Amino acid sequence: MTDTSAAGGHAPEAQPVPVGAGARASATDPDATDTAVLPRVPPSEAVSAPAGSGGPAEAAASDLHGIESRAVSAWFGDHKVLDRVSLRMQAGQVTALIGPSGCGKSTYLRILNRMHEMVRGASLAGEVLLEGADIYASGRRPADVRRRIGMVFQRPNPFPGMSLYDNVASGLKLAGIKVSRDHRDHLVETSLIRAGLWNEVRNRLSTPGGALSGGQQQRLCIARSLAVSPDVLLMDEPCSALDPTSTRRVEETIAELRGRLTIVIVTHNMQQAQRVSQSCAFFLATHDTPGRIVEAGDTEQVFGDPVDSRTADYVNGRFG
Repeated sequence: MTDTSAAGGHAPEAQPVPVGAGARASATDPDATDTAVLPRVPPSEAVSAPAGSGGPAEAAASDLHGIESRAVSAWFGDHKVLDRVSLRMQAGQVTALIGPSGCGKSTYLRILNRMHEMVRGASLAGEVLLEGADIYASGRRPADVRRRIGMVFQRPNPFPGMSLYDNVASGLKLAGIKVSRDHRDHLVETSLIRAGLWNEVRNRLSTPGGALSGGQQQRLCIARSLAVSPDVLLMDEPCSALDPTSTRRVEETIAELRGRLTIVIVTHNMQQAQRVSQSCAFFLATHDTPGRIVEAGDTEQVFGDPVDSRTADYVNGRFG
């Protein structure tokens, strides 16, 4: 997995497409379709990643889907925050996005499931491909995209007064998925098992979500995302608000999910990135340049033998 956004010699960049109007519509109506159609980017500008190193993720690769960005740039108004980011996140693997605050990692993550367009004045150029199809293509409904590409946020956000059972089942309702009661019971149980929470809550599913600890609430949010069987799960610093014990449990959940779906995680914790991910991308921005990928590849290589001196300085704590 590699990236050329920091190198010279690029073809002229595609023009940004404002997405604010469509975003405002989709924010109030999840089924709105008047969202931006991004310009096509020539396939030659996309950079393919090498195959992974084997293991359970690849054994199930035929049933899994990775996600890829091609020459993605992003703006808030006139301020450019990302510059031609090309990255392939392999199916069934955990990809960690690392870099200092303000380098565009969280913006990039939100672009991957069309949350960027919900910000007034936002615009972007490039492509985001799932199964080879651009998620921003004309006619693609944001609600359908977000059902296949789930998101877990920095702070746990369960519905505090809703029962644990209904919190998980709410993912189905929000996605417009109708199932029988028996099937719903099965999905709730299975999702809680996959999120590593079932044994702790199986006898108190009627308990309000707000009664759980912070770490349990985060795993409840993971279960809610898993209930709709996404292809990709995005995680934006999911452990930053948690204590070490809860962090360890969430990391165990991520490890258990590896090979069942594709995970992309933003983290400022270098040890966490090394523990949970198989691939890693280092983002960097300066006061006069937007965020871009300096280096990407296998996590072991990025941390143990980085090609770029800036990567080595960052992962070894010399800045950031």
